[in-house]
Amino acid sequence: MENCEHLRYLEPSRGARPSRDLTFKFYDSGKLVIVDNDTGHTMNPRELSGGSYDFYVRQRIAFIKRELSAKISKYA
Repeated sequence: MENCEHLRYLEPSRGARPSRDLTFKFYDSGKLVIVDNDTGHTMNPRELSGGSYDFYVRQRIAFIKRELSAKISKYA
């Protein structure tokens, strides 16, 4: 069974654009699933913008660093 890290992001409402409620699922294999919690639809990272895109990039980098550290520890 593959491990999965769930993270939720609530984007603040700005002007005419409504806020977003997103769940990011990062799998050990590198697979990513982004779910819009309001509609239940999955999203592509290219559909993100502003704060949600920044959140995705920061979490992806942190995930990669953790995976590398775990592999270095395992094979060192």
